[in-house]
Amino acid sequence: KSNQRQVSFLQLWRCDAGYIKHSSLSKREGFFLPLTPLNQIIIMNSKTAKESFIVMTELVLPNDTNVFGNLMGGRLMYWMDIASALAAGKHCNSPVVTASVDNISFENPIKLGNVVHIEAKVTRAFNSSMEVHMKVWGEDTVSQYRYKSNEAYYTFVALDPNRKPRPVPELIPETEEEKKLFDGALRRRQIRLILGGKMKPDDAAELKALFVKE
Repeated sequence: KSNQRQVSFLQLWRCDAGYIKHSSLSKREGFFLPLTPLNQIIIMNSKTAKESFIVMTELVLPNDTNVFGNLMGGRLMYWMDIASALAAGKHCNSPVVTASVDNISFENPIKLGNVVHIEAKVTRAFNSSMEVHMKVWGEDTVSQYRYKSNEAYYTFVALDPNRKPRPVPELIPETEEEKKLFDGALRRRQIRLILGGKMKPDDAAELKALFVKE
């Protein structure tokens, strides 16, 4: 019984003859099921952040700008939504929908005729949701100058064929930056849940630890 893998609350093992053994967290004896698409059982491996990394590039045209010749914030957010959805979908290999958008801070405007580069990758995966971090860069191809425009965090939920939330693969951070984003993702998630009325502040242990020392 090799290739043990974790799927939500289930333990699945690949077995001989195309069968899998299932055992729940209770101590009941496992049973065998045919490994066919009809079972709708997902066997997932953990993934790294770099596997979800994508770069989306756009050219700022007159229809994308405001009266000052700068890229409109709404148009940029639209592009960011697409880029982050691609990264989330790449991580879970399934359709995703936007669940939330964190604060977006605009550092520098992107001018008409400049190129926009949106870098997106998953920072952490939870049960069925994923946080995606993005950095947006502007590039003046005439002056050959590249500058940071903004960054943000988007959250997505993976859907099954019935458009219901489905489990997503665990994410394993590798670099120091990825580990920092991974650790902070839980606190950012707790903030989103508190603001959405889905969590009481007293239950946000990771968030409280930043301000309260026992």
